[in-house]
Amino acid sequence: MACLNRKDLGLLALRLGTGGVLFAHGSQKLFGWFGGGGLQGTAKAMESMGFHPGGQAALAAGLGEAGGGVLLALGAATPLAGASAAGAMAGAVSVHR
Repeated sequence: MACLNRKDLGLLALRLGTGGVLFAHGSQKLFGWFGGGGLQGTAKAMESMGFHPGGQAALAAGLGEAGGGVLLALGAATPLAGASAAGAMAGAVSVHR
C-alpha cells in the first residue's frame, strides 16, 4: 500500500470539506435539513427571485448541490461533480448579483 503524502491528505481534506458544505446546502433546499426551507419553501423563494417554474428550479439547484457535493466528497466522477456544483453556484451568483 502506498504511503499518503501531505498533498494527498490536503486534497482529501479539500474534497471532504467542499463536498460536505455543498451537500449540506443542497439538503437544505431538498429536505429542509440544517434549517432550510425544504423543497416547497425553496420553490417559493426561487419564484420570488425570478426563476419560473420555482419547483423545478429548486429541485435542480438542490440536486446539483447535494449530488455534486456527495460525488465530490467521495472522489467519484469529479468532472461531473464539479460541473454540477459550478452550475448550481452560477445560478446563485446570478440571483445575488
